[in-house]
Amino acid sequence: MPELLVPDAADRETLGAFVARAVRLDGQTAVRLRQRGDGVVEAWTVTPFECLATRAVAGDVTPGDVTVSGNELLAALTVAGGPRMDPGPARDLLWHGELPPTGRWQLVDELPAHVVAELADRGVTLARDNAGPHGNPPASLMDQAVLTVSGGSLEVKVQMRCLFALSGMGFVDSGVEGDVVRVTATDSWLRLDARYGAILRRRHALLPLLF
Repeated sequence: MPELLVPDAADRETLGAFVARAVRLDGQTAVRLRQRGDGVVEAWTVTPFECLATRAVAGDVTPGDVTVSGNELLAALTVAGGPRMDPGPARDLLWHGELPPTGRWQLVDELPAHVVAELADRGVTLARDNAGPHGNPPASLMDQAVLTVSGGSLEVKVQMRCLFALSGMGFVDSGVEGDVVRVTATDSWLRLDARYGAILRRRHALLPLLF
């Protein structure tokens, strides 16, 4: 059975808030727990906006890479309590995507958090006004590049879906003066690091395999 150890109560609260947001966005979401080095656990989830969300806390997980139900992990964090917990049975088949490689990320720019939050709020208003038959924002709005950020040798486009994911996961705090959203990238991936977590998305779609 998987086992998760998060010694600090503040870290357990942080991880609980992350999982609660993920479950609120998607009641059937899965959370992937991965050991990163010595004493750090990364939690990953796929948002409904086709972006990855992640948050790291001090702790250990056994096995070192396991996917569990978001609801069961949330119960372990908020109901059971205590530093050592059972996050639920392994459900690795629920994880269909890939995680970015642990390569070197290049800093592209730092954006004022309040600007990112305002853009996300405008996008939410547009999405409500143009919702489809199932209440979902149109793909044309989700795929719209709302920011083009350049730095060094890289120029990256940030789509509205990335800002929706940042907002939906509650990662941006526009009330903190001087707070920024850090934009980093590799040749293949874009990463937005905000105060309470990070959003990642492939910069280019994968080419289909031809047989």
